[in-house]
Amino acid sequence: MSTDSNPKAVSKEKKRENAWKDLPHVWALMKPRRGLLALGFVLMAINRVSGLVLPASTKYFVDNVILRRQIHLLTPLALAVLAATIMQGLTSFSLTQVLSKSAQKMITELRKQVQAHIGRLPVSFYDANKTGALVSRIMSDVEGVRNLIGTGLVEFVGGLMTAAIALVYLIHTSVEMTAVAFGILVLFGVGISQAFKTIRPIFRARPKLTAEVTGRLTESLSGVRVVKGYHAEEREEKVFSSGVQRLLDNVLKTLTATSLMSLSGAMLLGIVSVLMMELGGHKMLAGTMTPGQWFAYSAFLGFLIAPVFQIVAIGTQITEAITGLERTREILNEKIEDDAPGRKITMHRVNGLVEARHVSFAYEERKEVLHDISFTSESGTVTALVGPSGAGKSTIIGLIAAFYVPSSGKMLVDGVDLSTVKLSSYRTQLGVVLQETFLFDGTIRENVTFSKPNATEEEILAACRIARVDEFAEAFEQKYDTVVGERGVKLSGGQKQRVSIARAILADPRILILDEATSSLDSESEALIQEGLKYLMRGRTTFVIAHRLSTIRRADQILVVEAGHIIERGTHESLYALGGRYYDLYTKQHAVETNLFLAPGESTALDEVTSEASAGGNGRDTADAIRILRGQSG
Repeated sequence: MSTDSNPKAVSKEKKRENAWKDLPHVWALMKPRRGLLALGFVLMAINRVSGLVLPASTKYFVDNVILRRQIHLLTPLALAVLAATIMQGLTSFSLTQVLSKSAQKMITELRKQVQAHIGRLPVSFYDANKTGALVSRIMSDVEGVRNLIGTGLVEFVGGLMTAAIALVYLIHTSVEMTAVAFGILVLFGVGISQAFKTIRPIFRARPKLTAEVTGRLTESLSGVRVVKGYHAEEREEKVFSSGVQRLLDNVLKTLTATSLMSLSGAMLLGIVSVLMMELGGHKMLAGTMTPGQWFAYSAFLGFLIAPVFQIVAIGTQITEAITGLERTREILNEKIEDDAPGRKITMHRVNGLVEARHVSFAYEERKEVLHDISFTSESGTVTALVGPSGAGKSTIIGLIAAFYVPSSGKMLVDGVDLSTVKLSSYRTQLGVVLQETFLFDGTIRENVTFSKPNATEEEILAACRIARVDEFAEAFEQKYDTVVGERGVKLSGGQKQRVSIARAILADPRILILDEATSSLDSESEALIQEGLKYLMRGRTTFVIAHRLSTIRRADQILVVEAGHIIERGTHESLYALGGRYYDLYTKQHAVETNLFLAPGESTALDEVTSEASAGGNGRDTADAIRILRGQSG
């Protein structure tokens, strides 16, 4: 029967193929350290040969010194055993120092490699993977790999070498007894091989379970305020308990399997010992074997059996290592954003002309969220996206930021298809303030300078002044060196938003994306920041997702998005006059009937008021800050 028609055969063939696929990766890890490995094997050979001196001396001690009274051999034998023991200890210490430390360095390098690779993967990869699972991939999966270069592999190979030397000695001493012992070992070896085929899938499942549990725990700890807000501590306890219970069940299965293998090994040792005692006793009584030969034979037999016990322990470790390597290889095989064959164009200077030509996009196959979107945003203009939640506004922003590639159609910047651009050259000219404000667990200064690490103090303070960060930062004891806590937990929502805006301002981007950038601000703070943003938007192509009139009213064009379609486009005045979907959204969200916001036609008057305000102190401060950021003198 062909393997194509036999699912089990296909599965076995696939596993065998995967095992062979791992060999180049194993060699790639070992190749830079082949010198250390060679040294390790030399030290191991010396260690193993030294370890054979004691059992080999047993024959001469019993037969020559004890039975034949050759006392002159006692001191040389004792000194030889002492020298061999010292040599064995020194080589064991050297092996640990050389290989174990090298293995830990390899783990560190591999973690760096995996983290760097994950950091360059597209946003869609993060959409499909939990943060905790990725942390587990980086920190845990590589741990077992140390056994590929550490003392585990070398000890195992050393055990096999010692067994080979012991086998030669045993055959030389008694072919009959060795044939019996070796036959039993072969049968046990076949059983162990079958056992590992059973246990290997269990080991493969453990990292996945660990990643799931870690992922949920990370989410639970990150969202502790939501958990406590809904008094869901008990529910989270149950979810976590269920996860760790599944992990425990997996561990118990592996412990049961390894315990059974250890039990089998102990029984094997007992059976072989009894048989060797029976056969050896008959030979000694028949005069074909001396007592010294029997003692030496028994000692060497132990070296032949020892690798069987090592297979249970080290074989398990190597299985874990290979499993971890498989999962690590899966991550490293993911294509990074700039790895796409077509991404060859470097954008040295972005002017800011953005076009969408018949763009459609789906997060999942056959589930489009954007349908044939087309628009043009001229360089230096402001485009506002409005519409109900889930309409596709943030997806459009994601495409402009090149977080995603259109399923069909093209997203162009300065006439260049973004799917052909090297993202490192494009994103350095992009400023993003997202709806979900994210701050790192560092100082205010570190979070602001994240977009421009080499910024001068003057530039930093200027950006903070525009975004009104100075208003609260200056009040802290540590001022801009105040630690904001994980995700900026020590700041209010509005304060975090201001820091995020300052970060974008400092980047001095050619294309600016504001996704509900002022959603966490009160009306007074928003009015102040809008003054700075007005200056910032000049000369830049800006995309805004916002519902407040203060931003939308000034936009050069407004795109009304609904159910993945652009159903209306135009200025505030033209869309309001149209009386369509924008009019409905505007009147509902901004309550024109209560005069909370200006009606069409009043914008000119407001602009005059704003201009007059700009002539005052606040306007001068902001204008000065902008000039500093742009490298202009006063």
